[in-house]
Amino acid sequence: EFTKMPSTVKPGVVTGQALVDLLNHAKENEFAIPGVNIVGTGSINACMEAAKKAGGPIMVTFSRGGGQFIAGKAADNTDDAACIAGSVAGALHVRAVAKLYGVPVILHSDHCQKSWLPWFDGMIKASEEYFEKNGEPLFSSHMLDLSEEPLEENI
Repeated sequence: EFTKMPSTVKPGVVTGQALVDLLNHAKENEFAIPGVNIVGTGSINACMEAAKKAGGPIMVTFSRGGGQFIAGKAADNTDDAACIAGSVAGALHVRAVAKLYGVPVILHSDHCQKSWLPWFDGMIKASEEYFEKNGEPLFSSHMLDLSEEPLEENI
């Protein structure tokens, strides 16, 4: 039941033990947390609005292309700079408004393949910098997807 979240899970971005508790709660109560790839603040807000209406948590998911779209397709993307900047800007937007929707939000990056590691590394760096100032990471979780790599490199 959505209304009886674990005591550690509060409205806003969920990280650390609260994230573990939320995922365990979903598993124990046999419900999925929707994850939506977003492309801007409009789609971010729409996801959180839908979660509010449903009364449950949401996963706001950043793809590399979605991050670049947030920064703007004409922005310089040398070394994935626009992909990183857009993903970070989107994550900061979620952080600024998520509590206003009254639902737990998981901030996640989606399917980073080996050739996209500069994007992944840039988000990790931003998360570390955010942690230094705020005591928690910017993102809740990241997905490294090496499924296209040989098995010996993927394990």
